[in-house]
Amino acid sequence: MMKSIIEELKQRDLLNQITNEEKLLNAQKDNAGVYCGFDPTADSLHIGHIIPLINLKRFQDFGFKPILILGGATGMIGDPSFKNTERVLLTLDKVKENVESIRKQVTKIIPSIEVVDNNEWLGKMSLIDFLRIIGKDFNLAYLLAKENIATRIEKGLSVTEFSYTMLQGYDFYQLYSTRDCRIQFGGSDQWGNITSGTDYIASKVGRENSKAAGVTFKLLTKKDGGKFGKSETGTIWLDANKTSEYELYQFFVNQDDDDVETFLKHLTTLELEEIDKILTEHKKEPFKRLAQKRLGQEVVSWVHGQEGYQKAIKITEAIFSGDIESLNESELKAICLSIPNSSSQLDLKFIDFLVSSKIASSNREARELIRDKSITIKGRNDFKEDEIIGKNFIYFGKTIIVKKGKKKYFSVKCS
Repeated sequence: MMKSIIEELKQRDLLNQITNEEKLLNAQKDNAGVYCGFDPTADSLHIGHIIPLINLKRFQDFGFKPILILGGATGMIGDPSFKNTERVLLTLDKVKENVESIRKQVTKIIPSIEVVDNNEWLGKMSLIDFLRIIGKDFNLAYLLAKENIATRIEKGLSVTEFSYTMLQGYDFYQLYSTRDCRIQFGGSDQWGNITSGTDYIASKVGRENSKAAGVTFKLLTKKDGGKFGKSETGTIWLDANKTSEYELYQFFVNQDDDDVETFLKHLTTLELEEIDKILTEHKKEPFKRLAQKRLGQEVVSWVHGQEGYQKAIKITEAIFSGDIESLNESELKAICLSIPNSSSQLDLKFIDFLVSSKIASSNREARELIRDKSITIKGRNDFKEDEIIGKNFIYFGKTIIVKKGKKKYFSVKCS
Protein backbone atom coordinates (compact mmCIF):
# COMPACT_ATOMS: atom_id res chain seq x y z
CA MET A 1 0.00 0.00 0.00
CA MET A 2 1.31 3.43 -0.96
CA LYS A 3 2.30 5.52 2.03
CA SER A 4 0.53 8.80 2.66
CA ILE A 5 1.92 12.21 1.80
CA ILE A 6 1.88 12.98 5.54
CA GLU A 7 4.20 10.05 6.25
CA GLU A 8 6.49 11.22 3.47
CA LEU A 9 6.66 14.76 4.85
CA LYS A 10 7.36 13.50 8.37
CA GLN A 11 10.12 11.14 7.20
CA ARG A 12 11.81 14.02 5.40
CA ASP A 13 11.41 16.24 8.49
CA LEU A 14 9.41 18.72 6.42
CA LEU A 15 6.08 18.84 8.25
CA ASN A 16 5.49 21.79 10.55
CA GLN A 17 1.73 22.13 11.10
CA ILE A 18 -1.39 20.58 9.60
CA THR A 19 -5.11 21.30 9.83
CA ASN A 20 -7.71 18.60 9.22
CA GLU A 21 -5.31 15.69 8.73
CA GLU A 22 -8.09 13.25 7.84
CA LYS A 23 -9.34 15.59 5.10
CA LEU A 24 -5.85 15.78 3.63
CA LEU A 25 -5.66 11.98 3.47
CA ASN A 26 -9.07 11.87 1.79
CA ALA A 27 -7.88 14.46 -0.74
CA GLN A 28 -4.96 12.18 -1.61
CA LYS A 29 -7.33 9.25 -2.21
CA ASP A 30 -9.54 11.42 -4.42
CA ASN A 31 -6.63 12.89 -6.44
CA ALA A 32 -7.76 16.38 -5.48
CA GLY A 33 -5.90 19.62 -6.12
CA VAL A 34 -3.14 21.12 -3.99
CA TYR A 35 -1.82 24.64 -4.33
CA CYS A 36 0.61 27.23 -3.12
CA GLY A 37 0.93 30.84 -4.21
CA PHE A 38 3.70 33.21 -5.25
CA ASP A 39 3.36 36.95 -5.54
CA PRO A 40 5.12 38.17 -8.72
CA THR A 41 7.41 40.73 -7.09
CA ALA A 42 10.16 40.04 -9.68
CA ASP A 43 10.34 38.64 -13.20
CA SER A 44 11.97 35.41 -11.98
CA LEU A 45 11.64 33.00 -9.10
CA HIS A 46 14.66 32.58 -6.83
CA ILE A 47 16.27 29.73 -4.94
CA GLY A 48 13.88 30.05 -2.01
CA HIS A 49 11.03 29.08 -4.34
CA ILE A 50 12.62 25.68 -5.01
CA ILE A 51 11.13 24.43 -1.73
CA PRO A 52 7.44 25.07 -2.58
CA LEU A 53 8.02 24.02 -6.20
CA ILE A 54 9.59 20.69 -5.26
CA ASN A 55 6.77 20.12 -2.77
CA LEU A 56 4.19 20.67 -5.50
CA LYS A 57 6.02 17.95 -7.43
CA ARG A 58 6.14 15.80 -4.28
CA PHE A 59 2.38 16.11 -3.80
CA GLN A 60 1.88 15.34 -7.49
CA ASP A 61 3.88 12.13 -7.09
CA PHE A 62 1.41 11.15 -4.35
CA GLY A 63 -1.62 11.63 -6.60
CA PHE A 64 -2.53 15.29 -6.14
CA LYS A 65 -3.11 17.77 -8.98
CA PRO A 66 -0.60 20.64 -8.59
CA ILE A 67 -1.85 24.21 -8.94
CA LEU A 68 0.14 27.41 -8.61
CA ILE A 69 -1.46 30.79 -8.02
CA LEU A 70 0.48 33.78 -9.26
CA GLY A 71 -0.76 36.79 -7.35
CA GLY A 72 -1.45 39.25 -10.15
CA ALA A 73 -3.84 40.94 -7.71
CA THR A 74 -2.30 40.25 -4.29
CA GLY A 75 1.14 41.04 -5.68
CA MET A 76 -0.03 44.63 -5.96
CA ILE A 77 -0.74 44.73 -2.22
CA GLY A 78 1.88 42.88 -0.19
CA ASP A 79 1.82 40.11 2.38
CA PRO A 80 2.54 41.35 5.95
CA SER A 81 4.06 37.92 6.74
CA PHE A 82 7.18 38.56 4.70
CA LYS A 83 8.68 41.80 5.97
CA ASN A 84 8.68 44.16 8.88
CA THR A 85 7.91 47.10 6.62
CA GLU A 86 5.39 47.90 3.91
CA ARG A 87 6.18 46.53 0.47
CA VAL A 88 6.85 49.01 -2.32
CA LEU A 89 3.81 48.85 -4.62
CA LEU A 90 4.39 47.71 -8.20
CA THR A 91 2.58 49.06 -11.24
CA LEU A 92 -0.09 46.93 -12.92
CA ASP A 93 2.01 46.63 -16.08
CA LYS A 94 5.04 45.44 -14.11
CA VAL A 95 2.98 42.86 -12.24
CA LYS A 96 1.52 41.52 -15.51
CA GLU A 97 5.01 41.31 -17.00
CA ASN A 98 6.26 39.40 -13.95
CA VAL A 99 3.28 37.03 -14.00
CA GLU A 100 3.88 35.99 -17.59
CA SER A 101 7.62 35.58 -17.07
CA ILE A 102 7.14 33.37 -14.01
CA ARG A 103 4.35 31.40 -15.71
CA LYS A 104 6.78 30.37 -18.48
CA GLN A 105 9.45 29.53 -15.92
CA VAL A 106 7.19 27.35 -13.77
CA THR A 107 5.58 25.41 -16.62
CA LYS A 108 9.05 24.56 -17.91
CA ILE A 109 10.04 23.14 -14.51
CA ILE A 110 6.71 21.31 -13.90
CA PRO A 111 5.09 20.89 -17.35
CA SER A 112 1.84 19.40 -16.03
CA ILE A 113 1.14 22.13 -13.49
CA GLU A 114 -1.86 24.45 -13.74
CA VAL A 115 -0.89 28.08 -13.28
CA VAL A 116 -3.61 30.63 -12.49
CA ASP A 117 -3.59 34.36 -11.79
CA ASN A 118 -5.79 35.53 -8.92
CA ASN A 119 -6.39 38.76 -10.80
CA GLU A 120 -8.83 36.60 -12.79
CA TRP A 121 -11.35 36.93 -9.94
CA LEU A 122 -10.01 39.61 -7.59
CA GLY A 123 -9.41 42.08 -10.42
CA LYS A 124 -13.13 42.10 -11.23
CA MET A 125 -14.20 42.74 -7.65
CA SER A 126 -15.24 46.23 -6.56
CA LEU A 127 -14.60 47.58 -3.08
CA ILE A 128 -18.26 47.05 -2.18
CA ASP A 129 -18.07 43.48 -3.50
CA PHE A 130 -15.01 42.85 -1.34
CA LEU A 131 -16.69 44.17 1.79
CA ARG A 132 -19.94 42.24 1.20
CA ILE A 133 -18.55 38.97 -0.19
CA ILE A 134 -15.30 38.60 1.75
CA GLY A 135 -15.13 41.11 4.59
CA LYS A 136 -18.48 40.04 6.03
CA ASP A 137 -17.10 36.59 6.84
CA PHE A 138 -14.02 37.77 8.75
CA ASN A 139 -14.32 38.85 12.36
CA LEU A 140 -11.96 41.65 13.38
CA ALA A 141 -10.91 39.92 16.60
CA TYR A 142 -10.10 36.79 14.57
CA LEU A 143 -7.81 38.75 12.26
CA LEU A 144 -6.07 40.68 15.02
CA ALA A 145 -5.24 37.41 16.79
CA LYS A 146 -3.24 36.14 13.79
CA GLU A 147 0.49 36.23 14.49
CA ASN A 148 1.48 37.62 11.08
CA ILE A 149 -0.87 40.58 11.65
CA ALA A 150 -0.33 41.05 15.39
CA THR A 151 3.45 41.25 15.09
CA ARG A 152 3.19 43.93 12.42
CA ILE A 153 0.61 46.14 14.10
CA GLU A 154 3.13 47.28 16.70
CA LYS A 155 5.51 48.43 13.94
CA GLY A 156 2.84 49.77 11.60
CA LEU A 157 0.44 48.00 9.27
CA SER A 158 -1.67 49.63 6.58
CA VAL A 159 -5.26 48.65 5.82
CA THR A 160 -3.90 47.54 2.42
CA GLU A 161 -1.64 44.82 3.83
CA PHE A 162 -4.13 44.07 6.63
CA SER A 163 -6.55 42.89 3.93
CA TYR A 164 -4.05 40.44 2.42
CA THR A 165 -4.99 37.40 4.54
CA MET A 166 -8.66 37.82 3.58
CA LEU A 167 -7.80 37.91 -0.12
CA GLN A 168 -5.64 34.80 0.21
CA GLY A 169 -8.49 33.06 2.00
CA TYR A 170 -10.79 33.94 -0.89
CA ASP A 171 -8.21 32.57 -3.35
CA PHE A 172 -8.41 29.19 -1.62
CA TYR A 173 -12.20 29.27 -1.77
CA GLN A 174 -12.11 30.03 -5.51
CA LEU A 175 -9.82 27.09 -6.23
CA TYR A 176 -11.81 24.86 -3.90
CA SER A 177 -15.09 25.77 -5.65
CA THR A 178 -13.92 25.66 -9.26
CA ARG A 179 -11.03 23.18 -9.36
CA ASP A 180 -11.61 20.75 -6.48
CA CYS A 181 -8.45 22.12 -4.86
CA ARG A 182 -8.66 21.06 -1.22
CA ILE A 183 -5.14 21.59 0.08
CA GLN A 184 -3.06 24.74 0.47
CA PHE A 185 0.51 24.61 1.72
CA GLY A 186 3.27 27.11 2.48
CA GLY A 187 6.13 27.91 4.81
CA SER A 188 5.58 28.11 8.54
CA ASP A 189 5.14 31.89 8.25
CA GLN A 190 2.03 31.26 6.11
CA TRP A 191 0.02 29.45 8.80
CA GLY A 192 -2.23 32.44 9.50
CA ASN A 193 -3.02 32.99 5.83
CA ILE A 194 -3.67 29.29 5.20
CA THR A 195 -6.07 28.90 8.15
CA SER A 196 -7.88 32.02 6.96
CA GLY A 197 -8.62 30.01 3.83
CA THR A 198 -9.79 26.83 5.56
CA ASP A 199 -11.95 28.86 7.94
CA TYR A 200 -13.41 30.95 5.10
CA ILE A 201 -14.32 27.80 3.13
CA ALA A 202 -15.97 26.38 6.26
CA SER A 203 -18.01 29.57 6.64
CA LYS A 204 -19.23 29.22 3.05
CA VAL A 205 -19.99 25.49 2.79
CA GLY A 206 -20.43 24.57 6.45
CA ARG A 207 -17.66 23.22 8.67
CA GLU A 208 -19.07 19.70 8.56
CA ASN A 209 -19.14 19.79 4.74
CA SER A 210 -15.74 21.35 4.15
CA LYS A 211 -13.04 19.11 2.66
CA ALA A 212 -10.30 21.74 2.88
CA ALA A 213 -7.02 21.29 4.75
CA GLY A 214 -3.78 23.23 5.18
CA VAL A 215 -0.15 22.27 5.64
CA THR A 216 2.95 24.27 6.51
CA PHE A 217 6.57 23.21 6.11
CA LYS A 218 9.54 23.98 8.28
CA LEU A 219 11.59 26.89 7.02
CA LEU A 220 14.88 25.60 5.63
CA THR A 221 17.78 26.91 7.65
CA LYS A 222 21.43 25.92 7.93
CA LYS A 223 22.81 24.31 11.07
CA ASP A 224 25.01 27.31 11.75
CA GLY A 225 21.90 29.49 11.89
CA GLY A 226 22.49 31.04 8.47
CA LYS A 227 19.60 31.50 6.09
CA PHE A 228 19.30 29.08 3.20
CA GLY A 229 19.73 30.87 -0.12
CA LYS A 230 21.99 33.57 1.27
CA SER A 231 24.90 34.18 -1.09
CA GLU A 232 27.79 36.59 -1.26
CA THR A 233 26.80 37.44 -4.83
CA GLY A 234 23.24 38.28 -3.83
CA THR A 235 20.01 36.59 -4.90
CA ILE A 236 20.34 33.19 -6.57
CA TRP A 237 17.74 33.30 -9.36
CA LEU A 238 16.17 30.42 -11.28
CA ASP A 239 16.49 32.40 -14.52
CA ALA A 240 19.72 31.31 -16.22
CA ASN A 241 20.13 34.84 -17.62
CA LYS A 242 20.34 36.17 -14.05
CA THR A 243 22.11 33.28 -12.34
CA SER A 244 23.84 30.82 -14.64
CA GLU A 245 23.41 27.06 -14.42
CA TYR A 246 27.06 26.92 -13.40
CA GLU A 247 26.57 29.35 -10.51
CA LEU A 248 23.45 27.52 -9.31
CA TYR A 249 25.37 24.23 -9.38
CA GLN A 250 28.32 25.75 -7.51
CA PHE A 251 25.99 27.15 -4.87
CA PHE A 252 25.02 23.60 -3.90
CA VAL A 253 28.47 22.07 -4.36
CA ASN A 254 29.79 24.57 -1.80
CA GLN A 255 27.25 23.73 0.93
CA ASP A 256 28.53 22.37 4.25
CA ASP A 257 28.53 18.67 5.08
CA ASP A 258 26.34 19.47 8.09
CA ASP A 259 23.53 20.69 5.81
CA VAL A 260 23.68 18.40 2.79
CA GLU A 261 21.49 15.62 4.23
CA THR A 262 18.68 18.05 5.02
CA PHE A 263 19.01 19.68 1.61
CA LEU A 264 18.83 16.32 -0.17
CA LYS A 265 15.67 15.47 1.76
CA HIS A 266 13.98 18.85 1.34
CA LEU A 267 15.08 19.94 -2.13
CA THR A 268 14.92 16.72 -4.13
CA THR A 269 12.48 13.86 -4.73
CA LEU A 270 15.19 11.23 -4.36
CA GLU A 271 13.99 8.23 -2.37
CA LEU A 272 15.17 8.25 1.23
CA GLU A 273 17.00 4.94 0.67
CA GLU A 274 18.92 6.52 -2.22
CA ILE A 275 19.83 9.51 -0.06
CA ASP A 276 21.19 7.16 2.63
CA LYS A 277 23.38 5.44 0.01
CA ILE A 278 24.69 8.80 -1.24
CA LEU A 279 25.56 9.91 2.29
CA THR A 280 27.27 6.60 3.08
CA GLU A 281 29.51 6.97 0.01
CA HIS A 282 30.12 10.64 0.79
CA LYS A 283 31.36 9.90 4.32
CA LYS A 284 34.04 7.56 2.97
CA GLU A 285 35.75 10.43 1.10
CA PRO A 286 34.08 13.69 2.13
CA PHE A 287 36.71 15.79 0.34
CA LYS A 288 35.20 14.63 -2.97
CA ARG A 289 31.89 16.31 -2.01
CA LEU A 290 29.86 13.50 -3.61
CA ALA A 291 26.68 14.41 -1.70
CA GLN A 292 26.91 18.10 -2.62
CA LYS A 293 27.56 17.24 -6.28
CA ARG A 294 24.54 14.95 -6.37
CA LEU A 295 22.45 17.69 -4.75
CA GLY A 296 23.63 20.15 -7.39
CA GLN A 297 22.93 17.64 -10.14
CA GLU A 298 19.37 17.00 -8.95
CA VAL A 299 18.42 20.66 -8.53
CA VAL A 300 20.08 22.01 -11.68
CA SER A 301 18.71 19.16 -13.83
CA TRP A 302 15.22 19.80 -12.46
CA VAL A 303 15.31 23.57 -12.92
CA HIS A 304 17.28 23.79 -16.19
CA GLY A 305 17.03 20.28 -17.63
CA GLN A 306 19.79 17.80 -18.37
CA GLU A 307 21.25 20.23 -20.91
CA GLY A 308 21.61 22.88 -18.22
CA TYR A 309 23.32 20.43 -15.89
CA GLN A 310 25.78 19.34 -18.59
CA LYS A 311 26.54 22.99 -19.28
CA ALA A 312 27.28 23.55 -15.57
CA ILE A 313 29.61 20.52 -15.51
CA LYS A 314 31.45 21.58 -18.65
CA ILE A 315 32.07 25.07 -17.24
CA THR A 316 33.10 23.64 -13.86
CA GLU A 317 35.66 21.35 -15.49
CA ALA A 318 37.02 24.16 -17.69
CA ILE A 319 37.50 26.49 -14.72
CA PHE A 320 38.98 23.74 -12.57
CA SER A 321 41.52 22.92 -15.28
CA GLY A 322 42.25 26.61 -15.79
CA ASP A 323 41.40 26.41 -19.49
CA ILE A 324 38.24 28.14 -20.75
CA GLU A 325 39.28 28.31 -24.40
CA SER A 326 37.13 25.31 -25.34
CA LEU A 327 33.91 26.98 -24.13
CA ASN A 328 31.40 28.50 -26.55
CA GLU A 329 29.95 32.01 -26.27
CA SER A 330 26.91 30.90 -24.26
CA GLU A 331 29.13 29.12 -21.75
CA LEU A 332 31.50 32.08 -21.50
CA LYS A 333 28.57 34.40 -20.82
CA ALA A 334 27.48 32.03 -18.05
CA ILE A 335 30.90 32.39 -16.45
CA CYS A 336 30.66 36.18 -16.63
CA LEU A 337 27.46 36.08 -14.53
CA SER A 338 29.36 34.54 -11.63
CA ILE A 339 32.76 36.26 -11.63
CA PRO A 340 33.76 39.84 -10.73
CA ASN A 341 32.74 42.33 -13.42
CA SER A 342 34.42 45.62 -14.19
CA SER A 343 35.00 47.98 -17.09
CA SER A 344 37.91 49.49 -18.94
CA GLN A 345 38.92 50.71 -22.38
CA LEU A 346 40.57 49.23 -25.43
CA ASP A 347 43.82 50.66 -26.77
CA LEU A 348 45.33 51.03 -23.29
CA LYS A 349 48.77 49.81 -22.29
CA PHE A 350 48.51 46.41 -20.61
CA ILE A 351 49.67 47.75 -17.24
CA ASP A 352 47.06 50.52 -17.36
CA PHE A 353 44.35 48.04 -18.37
CA LEU A 354 45.02 45.87 -15.32
CA VAL A 355 44.76 48.84 -12.97
CA SER A 356 41.75 50.52 -14.62
CA SER A 357 39.81 47.22 -14.60
CA LYS A 358 40.73 46.73 -10.90
CA ILE A 359 42.37 43.40 -11.60
CA ALA A 360 45.47 44.96 -10.04
CA SER A 361 45.23 47.46 -7.21
CA SER A 362 48.32 49.41 -8.29
CA ASN A 363 50.99 49.71 -10.97
CA ARG A 364 53.32 47.85 -8.68
CA GLU A 365 50.99 44.84 -8.41
CA ALA A 366 50.32 44.98 -12.15
CA ARG A 367 54.07 44.80 -12.91
CA GLU A 368 54.45 41.83 -10.56
CA LEU A 369 51.53 40.00 -12.21
CA ILE A 370 53.00 40.61 -15.67
CA ARG A 371 56.51 39.63 -14.58
CA ASP A 372 55.30 36.41 -12.92
CA LYS A 373 53.11 35.58 -15.93
CA SER A 374 50.12 35.44 -13.60
CA ILE A 375 47.72 37.03 -16.11
CA THR A 376 46.24 34.85 -18.85
CA ILE A 377 44.00 35.99 -21.72
CA LYS A 378 43.08 33.61 -24.52
CA GLY A 379 45.79 31.19 -23.47
CA ARG A 380 48.56 33.81 -23.42
CA ASN A 381 50.49 34.89 -20.37
CA ASP A 382 53.62 36.45 -21.93
CA PHE A 383 52.55 40.09 -21.88
CA LYS A 384 54.63 43.29 -21.85
CA GLU A 385 53.80 46.32 -19.75
CA ASP A 386 53.41 48.59 -22.78
CA GLU A 387 51.58 46.08 -24.98
CA ILE A 388 48.32 47.58 -26.27
CA ILE A 389 45.01 45.91 -25.42
CA GLY A 390 43.18 45.63 -28.74
CA LYS A 391 40.16 43.87 -30.26
CA ASN A 392 42.11 40.63 -30.57
CA PHE A 393 41.75 40.19 -26.79
CA ILE A 394 37.93 40.20 -26.90
CA TYR A 395 36.02 36.95 -26.30
CA PHE A 396 32.54 38.15 -27.32
CA GLY A 397 30.82 41.50 -27.73
CA LYS A 398 33.16 43.90 -25.97
CA THR A 399 34.06 41.53 -23.15
CA ILE A 400 37.55 40.36 -22.19
CA ILE A 401 37.86 37.46 -19.75
CA VAL A 402 41.03 37.61 -17.67
CA LYS A 403 42.48 34.82 -15.54
CA LYS A 404 44.52 35.99 -12.56
CA GLY A 405 46.67 33.33 -10.98
CA LYS A 406 45.47 29.74 -11.31
CA LYS A 407 41.68 29.95 -11.00
CA LYS A 408 40.49 33.52 -10.40
CA TYR A 409 38.63 35.09 -13.31
CA PHE A 410 37.45 38.62 -14.16
CA SER A 411 35.04 39.84 -16.80
CA VAL A 412 35.97 43.25 -18.24
CA LYS A 413 33.55 45.20 -20.43
CA CYS A 414 35.51 47.46 -22.77
CA SER A 415 34.38 50.68 -24.36
